[in-house]
Amino acid sequence: MNTSNAPHAAGRLAGKIALITGAGSVGPGWGNGRAMAVRFAQEGAKVFGVDSQAQRMQETAQLIQEAGGIFASASCDVTDSAAVARMVAQCIAQFGRIDVLVNNVGGSAKGGPVEMSEEVWDEQVDHNLKSVFLTCKHVLPQMLVQGAGAIVNISSTSGIRWTGSAQVAYAATKAGVIQLSRVLAVQYAKQGIRVNTVVPGQLHTPMVEARLAGQRVGGDVQALLAQRQSRIPLPFMGDGRDTANAALFLASDEARFVTGTEIVVDGGMSARCD
Repeated sequence: MNTSNAPHAAGRLAGKIALITGAGSVGPGWGNGRAMAVRFAQEGAKVFGVDSQAQRMQETAQLIQEAGGIFASASCDVTDSAAVARMVAQCIAQFGRIDVLVNNVGGSAKGGPVEMSEEVWDEQVDHNLKSVFLTCKHVLPQMLVQGAGAIVNISSTSGIRWTGSAQVAYAATKAGVIQLSRVLAVQYAKQGIRVNTVVPGQLHTPMVEARLAGQRVGGDVQALLAQRQSRIPLPFMGDGRDTANAALFLASDEARFVTGTEIVVDGGMSARCD
């Protein structure tokens, strides 16, 4: 993704205001949230980025600034309804409207129901699914006033199939994100609001180095990357930019007749029978 090209009036999101949760990253590189924020800004959107830790958005802000885009941000715990309401109000106060909502907060925890504590299960439900419910709860009234809007929720291939390790809460909540999106899509279609889901597979994002390698292969990043690549039919592993391009299409007017569906971004992994 070339970040040196400044946004222009003919951009695919020109004139749009996009609120993106999880717009930071746990490390350098192209995480989903950072890539979507930068890509949307390149295409003319004014981006309101949200993360639980503001410092994670510093590189996001820098990349957007270098691309000539407009970026504002807020820290927010998106599992807290009052905090989400304040954050949405801040975005509207800053930019006047919300045309696009991208829900990108999430994370996995290993284990099935026997190994996993109830506390971890509850945390996963809040983090991965309740967060989507709450942002939709507080953004949809603004989109109804506008008579239009696009919501893009980020799920995971773990929500549609076994992906190599037991992570029952993550799988269940990411499946829930897909069905929540479908229900909202039908409920709000007549009001001009589209709701779709991007379903990324096993990408090489900063999360791999920061968390997953330590959880699964004792910190051996290369071993984890090789393990993940072995499941992908394409001969390379995608990153957050691939998620961003799918989300860009769904957020744009090019997808005006697309709602209640999913784009799977996984290099063919979920199409395999083995």
